Amino acid sequence: MEEKIEIDVMVADASHEEYVDIVLETIEAAAKVRGTGIASRTHDYLAQKMKEGKAIIALAGDEFAGFSYIESWGNKQYVATSGLIVPEKFRHLGIAKRIKDASFALARLRWPKAKIFSLTSGGAVMKMNTSLGYVPVTFAELTDDEAFWRGCEGCINHDILVRTNRKYCICTAMLFDPSDPNRAKREQAAQKKKNNNNKKI
Repeated sequence: MEEKIEIDVMVADASHEEYVDIVLETIEAAAKVRGTGIASRTHDYLAQKMKEGKAIIALAGDEFAGFSYIESWGNKQYVATSGLIVPEKFRHLGIAKRIKDASFALARLRWPKAKIFSLTSGGAVMKMNTSLGYVPVTFAELTDDEAFWRGCEGCINHDILVRTNRKYCICTAMLFDPSDPNRAKREQAAQKKKNNNNKKI
């Protein structure tokens, strides 16, 4: 019988800076395997996110098991949860979902009125976003903060974004709007569906 791995998911702080390089290496390796872009970040950038309490890290003891960070844009009207990564050996354990939920909760706590958005090309992330109340939107509905879009320059698909005047790319744009009047109805419908599925088990 396999030993159950204990994974702790927590808000990162300055003491976790030692994991920044392995986070960056894991993100880069995943981008190469997928053949899609992940915006590149520097050691200092991610270290600063940890110091500001704007990152979530997962650890198996002292071993790195996952990461994500949050950033506010457009005068804090928009927030993005980004850089979600789990090393291959820790995949299929539900860690990505735990990190996504934790980063979403952190973003809601720090910026309760902000629209939370995600740009992703991964089906698993889209599924997680949908479960949290995100809906697909056009790029025009995301922040127009140039600092955010500069982050896409490190992606191998950046030329598509430029050619389409920032209207389209490989990624799907998804948005959680706390002021959306239809959000409560969608959440109730999702909860009802979940409850019905649980009854069938």
